[in-house]
Amino acid sequence: MISTRDTSKLPDIYQLRRVMQSMAMLDAIIQPDWEYRYYSFNSKWSPGEMMGSIRNGSGDHLFAHFSEAGCWIKGFAHEAPMTPFRCNPPRPWLGVLDHVPEKFASCLSEPAFIVIETTFCLWRTPADSRWELGRIEYPPGHSDPDGSVYLLSPFDGLPETYQVWATEYYEREVELAAVKHIYQHQPLSAEIVERLNPVISLEDLAADRDEIGYPELSD
Repeated sequence: MISTRDTSKLPDIYQLRRVMQSMAMLDAIIQPDWEYRYYSFNSKWSPGEMMGSIRNGSGDHLFAHFSEAGCWIKGFAHEAPMTPFRCNPPRPWLGVLDHVPEKFASCLSEPAFIVIETTFCLWRTPADSRWELGRIEYPPGHSDPDGSVYLLSPFDGLPETYQVWATEYYEREVELAAVKHIYQHQPLSAEIVERLNPVISLEDLAADRDEIGYPELSD
């Protein structure tokens, strides 16, 4: 399982971006209403910047900011022992945000990222060989003290992981072969879309595909 204590299976920056785009594209096909989607991706967040996100509708969320500096990730699991709201006034757990490099400092002041709601944070530059995080003493006796297992493990890059999750979350059959097609960033086709959701068309997905930055539609 991926977590802040073991990031070895978390993809590198490039692969993570592709995985998040794939998951967002799949959600856009399966769930046309944006407010009910779990995964989203904005390839036009601002010039030179992209942003992927999770929102589960119950207060938990994750943001991944991609830029020339690399990738900065923050997550919030509201029931995690390391929640900032364990005290009053709320305060992030010691070390979670204290060692963020200067090149990612702008993320800490971005209102959209709701930084006060953070239970874990990690980052990686293009030159890094692994994901980095602050010096943290985790509370004992918890298998997922910061919620990072819950929020990061879906990004293992395996289509099967998404297929199993989506089948349960959306309460419908989700074809694995179609999921693999999207994970490989193969161009969308009417056939693939229909296999995932027969009530939506390629034309319906044009705006979502453009925002996500998914490859152009096939002929």
